[in-house]
Amino acid sequence: MTKWIIRILFIAIIAGVSSGFYIKNTTDTALGDKFIGVSILTAAFVLMPIFIYYRWKGKDIRKYMLTKEN
Repeated sequence: MTKWIIRILFIAIIAGVSSGFYIKNTTDTALGDKFIGVSILTAAFVLMPIFIYYRWKGKDIRKYMLTKEN
């Protein structure tokens, strides 16, 4: 389920950035910048935490920490 949410969000972000550049080059510069900005903010604050949680779920963090045993 989480994998599909990540994929859908990624495609939506790519579509938002692409449409933002298209709008910026054809009609309204300010509206295109808003599309691009919202898409990048969504990628940074929504997509990345979900992706990091999905990749690190169920892993032992102690394997990756620098301790005396390692």
